[in-house]
Amino acid sequence: MPVLSAIEAIRPIESKADLIAHLALGAHTAPSRGVGAEMEKLMIDIETGEAADFDRIEQLLLQLETSGSWEGVRENGRLIGLLGDKSSITLEPGGQMELSGALCPDIHCSNIDYVDYVAQITPAAKQLGLAFLGLGTQPFSKLDQIAWLPKNRYGIMSRYMLKTGERGQQMMKQTAGLQVNFDFRDEADCIALLRLSMQLSPLLYALFANSPLLGGEPTGFLSTRGEIWRQTDPDRTGLIPALFKDGAGFETYVDYALNIPMYFLVRNGKYIDLTGSRFTFAQFLSEGHNGETAILGDWDLHLSTLFPEVRLRPQVEVRTADALPSSMSLSVAALLKGLFYDDVARKETEKLLRTQDLQTVYPLSWRLGLKTPCGSATLLEPARELLKIARDSLKRQGRTRNNCDETIYLEGLDEIVETGVTLAERLLSRWHGSHREKIEALLSHSEIG
Repeated sequence: MPVLSAIEAIRPIESKADLIAHLALGAHTAPSRGVGAEMEKLMIDIETGEAADFDRIEQLLLQLETSGSWEGVRENGRLIGLLGDKSSITLEPGGQMELSGALCPDIHCSNIDYVDYVAQITPAAKQLGLAFLGLGTQPFSKLDQIAWLPKNRYGIMSRYMLKTGERGQQMMKQTAGLQVNFDFRDEADCIALLRLSMQLSPLLYALFANSPLLGGEPTGFLSTRGEIWRQTDPDRTGLIPALFKDGAGFETYVDYALNIPMYFLVRNGKYIDLTGSRFTFAQFLSEGHNGETAILGDWDLHLSTLFPEVRLRPQVEVRTADALPSSMSLSVAALLKGLFYDDVARKETEKLLRTQDLQTVYPLSWRLGLKTPCGSATLLEPARELLKIARDSLKRQGRTRNNCDETIYLEGLDEIVETGVTLAERLLSRWHGSHREKIEALLSHSEIG
């Protein structure tokens, strides 16, 4: 993602044109197109299965920092993240660990970074009695059992979440997802990708459903994370219908973002809480706040607090999938790269999804997975077609390493589309026996290493 320089961040915003220009920074005209993966993992105590406490998470970060490969990031005297040469490690509100990889020319590049990351963190975590889960929800720990990460922005967000939906704090502390970032050629290409990403969202929930548990029990949803997001904050989650209208462009997304209430400003390294009322960025732009006027860094920060299925910041960020087991962590990136970065594949995908009733299928997908009714069939049938389209596309794209193309990252999906059985259903089939047996099922299903 393009990063604002310190000088650009403090540049005053003079008009809506400045906001539009910021989104246009994601345009990329070079022949090769980038892909970036951001993968969250849950951390649990390997003996109890409960969410890891922050003291031990901080010890893990400290070990990685002292290895010399990472530079620590601290807030209020606590170690809350790490910066590497190409990647960063950040912590989500409930202690979920996220690896944000560099924008890469292919999935092989992303995989090299990921394998190196796993090799570093897995043994260090085991020494501390911790394990990583590629799973979309904390399987055992209840909301009040998970401490908040000591980060100022999360304190503001957690209070605001109590006003906007029933499950916002659960989203923050009990869920983990996977995000894939793409660039675009121009405004028309950007809008096409945003639309296609939203049309794909039911299929992404269904194919990658991996969060059937909460509080130690099945929830009735294959992607409980999807249901939690639905009840988080209607202002800033879900789909963006305006982007489907004729003539939609960067300004459409700007208008959407302008009318969403702000969480905070940052001045001199301190957060200013703006959640006392529905104070939108449009109001801030026209009125200011207590003598502060809008700068470009404020806009960039505000964009980071919007959580739709696909976000423009200013790359296209697809945010639908649950966190996944290690062997499948790059399958979302491979699938979408196949569908997005090849003109033939994109046309085939658009044609396949043209008759889908998105408003009906979307809310059912996280409950029923690939069994979600879609026309006269289920989501399993288009999922099979999409996998074939993506595989053919990646072969045409021809990005190889060690005589393998990028289709190797789709292999974990073959069994899912052949059987129609999701990762969530596989886990549920093993969810029986003693507490220890359930922990073992979790570890073999979804542990990172």
